[in-house]
Amino acid sequence: MLQHQYSISEAISKRYFQEIETMNRYDGIDKFFDIEAQLVREIYQLEEEAAKETLGKLIDILSERSGKHFFRAIRHYFVVLSSVVTRKLVENQAPFKKAFAFNAACVEMIDERMNDAEFLQFADDLIEFYIYVISERKQPSYKHQTVNKVIMYIDDEVETDLSVEDIALHFSISTSHLSRIFKEHVGITLVEYLNVRRVEESQYYLRHTNKSISNISEQFHFCNQSYYTRIFKKYVGLTPKHFRDQVDHEYFRFQLPERIL
Repeated sequence: MLQHQYSISEAISKRYFQEIETMNRYDGIDKFFDIEAQLVREIYQLEEEAAKETLGKLIDILSERSGKHFFRAIRHYFVVLSSVVTRKLVENQAPFKKAFAFNAACVEMIDERMNDAEFLQFADDLIEFYIYVISERKQPSYKHQTVNKVIMYIDDEVETDLSVEDIALHFSISTSHLSRIFKEHVGITLVEYLNVRRVEESQYYLRHTNKSISNISEQFHFCNQSYYTRIFKKYVGLTPKHFRDQVDHEYFRFQLPERIL
């Protein structure tokens, strides 16, 4: 066992020094991690188009370095990048199970869906997903701290069967008081916000899984598929089936009003 470990260590060391020699032949490698840090900042700041452009620069560097093996190198890098973004989620106090699930989902999609013919489109889709998930962790800035906490709580528990009563109980306040302060500060009712978040999240299951629409409806605790379809169309503009079929249709994202009372 020790001999095997030593052999692996020796092989890695040998490859490491070979790679150092190889790196000296390429321009731009010394800038790679600065560009990556810029990419992470842009993702964290929700600058989608800038992040796509920056990821393109990293792909160019990897392509030049990797030659005929560039697709494998890019696939591996996307896995690494997903882990970097996962750490950002943890820093933003995302529940550990949600951060782990995010990383696992990214890796599975990279493994199952990424192909050499459409890897640039896949890169754009990956950035969009990163930004969508990071945006969930942005702390709302309403003056009423209970409202801010309720928004974060819903984002973390969006797939549970939450009701206004459940949320009020969790925060030890009355349902009437909770409903009033939420509408005053956010501008929509708490029930509306619950539906908005469920619709937002369900879009990714429609696009990236083979789950039936009825199962997705149940997963997000809509009372029935007909109601889910009606609410989904209200916000997205398409039925769940048409959204699944029209892969170029943009994801619906609800913007919390910036009004602060």
